[in-house]
Amino acid sequence: MLGPVGQFDTGAIFESLDSFVRTHPEVAAALVVALGALALVVYAAIRFKRPMGTRFAEALADVDEIAVLMHPNPDPDAMAAAIGVACLAEQVGTTPTIQFAGQIRHQENRAFRTVLELDLDPIDHVSDLAAEAVVLVDHNEPRGFAGAEGILPYAVVDHHPGDGTGEAFTDVRTDYGACSSIVAEYFRDVGAKPVPPDMHASEVNASYTVPSQVATGLVYGILTDTKHLTAGCSAADFAAAGFLFPGVNEDHLDRIANPEVSREVLEAKARAIAGRDVRGPFAVADIGTISNVDAIPQAADELIQLEGVTAAVVCGERESNVYLSGRSRDDRVHMGRTLESVLDHYRGASAGGHARMGGGQIIRPDAVTDGGDGESVPRDELVEHIFEALSGDI
Repeated sequence: MLGPVGQFDTGAIFESLDSFVRTHPEVAAALVVALGALALVVYAAIRFKRPMGTRFAEALADVDEIAVLMHPNPDPDAMAAAIGVACLAEQVGTTPTIQFAGQIRHQENRAFRTVLELDLDPIDHVSDLAAEAVVLVDHNEPRGFAGAEGILPYAVVDHHPGDGTGEAFTDVRTDYGACSSIVAEYFRDVGAKPVPPDMHASEVNASYTVPSQVATGLVYGILTDTKHLTAGCSAADFAAAGFLFPGVNEDHLDRIANPEVSREVLEAKARAIAGRDVRGPFAVADIGTISNVDAIPQAADELIQLEGVTAAVVCGERESNVYLSGRSRDDRVHMGRTLESVLDHYRGASAGGHARMGGGQIIRPDAVTDGGDGESVPRDELVEHIFEALSGDI
């Protein structure tokens, strides 16, 4: 309705609405419900359309403290993702503590920790966790320490297959080559700028920054989990590395990538090559007892390089526990699932991984022996199981 000067007569409009509500209360109620539902749909669409990095930053800001938990015996991708999450947490006012079970023994992993001067807290029991809110990075189900099975993670950030979820936030992208790429995207989502190694964060005009230490770590995490962007990677991994590049400290990157190699690692590689059992395109090597478990995946890296070998598995023993590591460049062999099938029937065993690489362990003193007796399984039988799995027979 228009007034004398062509304007709406609001009084008349409200009077008409009041009359309609009084005479058609059911219709009016239905309209109110419909409008409320529409408002909720619009709100949800806007909220969940927001970038994952923005949503993750908000989830971090909702708690005062977090324990950023890496998988046992963390590698560079896990450590990089952890320091990235911790850095983002600090910038939203949340106190982070980075924690892990097991050990950091691989020379590359130790160099990563030392060169970047990382503060990482080892744990043995669930009571050692620094905060009630636990953020899992580079794995989606807690493991490797007493009481791990009772943890309900607050958030999960991972690129491995699995069913683990977070109470407040879950982001599992199995098509990404590295967890570090996901974390790099979080920084990009919130508009962060990488800080060049010759600058301080205070000199960068941005609400969020990626310190050079974090940018360097994330790039190396991407490189290690994608074989220097040559295997198992996606366009997102290349994009993440490109985004981080301005903040990379090339000297630190070189020192991490080229650490000294221990004599035992070289001997383990030699034993794997000399003692390999090759059947068609598959190679398996039992390198016996070792003191450095990280020599096993490094030996697997060497074995897969042999001409004609498309999938390789190396196993070894430390303190009566047996460890396996596999590599594949054969489309018929998904290494993670292959090792899962090998160890599926072993008590105290666990395994997993990607199509191109996987690992497993049997944590039980009497599970595997060289001779075999009672419930024990001889190691030559374990090797046969590996070949059967590689061939698709189990």
